[in-house]
Amino acid sequence: LQLVESGGGLVQSGGSLRLSCAASGETLDGYHVGWFRQAPGKEREGVSCISSSGANTNYADSAEGRFTIFRDTAKKTVYLQMNSLKPDDTGVYYCASYHDREGDCMPFEQWYDYWGQGTQVTISS
Repeated sequence: LQLVESGGGLVQSGGSLRLSCAASGETLDGYHVGWFRQAPGKEREGVSCISSSGANTNYADSAEGRFTIFRDTAKKTVYLQMNSLKPDDTGVYYCASYHDREGDCMPFEQWYDYWGQGTQVTISS
């Protein structure tokens, strides 16, 4: 399974971006998918994740109410819609996945086996 992120860019504070995580090699069926970010000089942190069924989601406190994660099974893609962006949201955003047909996704990176290369998000004040 290979993951490719896209959709990053430079936007002003208060703006929006939609990140995409596309799978190749196989579908995302049966995979939980998470988004993580790493700000300059900081450790990577979990932002959001969605269960393999799509029924359950999890958000970091910093993302709650502003970000929405959803998946399009037909397009083998998971999206992260980010609204009301702040300079603190700046960083490299990674999508990741691990196989589990049941249960909730875990927002901790040690659970994830497959990672994309990341996409840069920069929010100007």
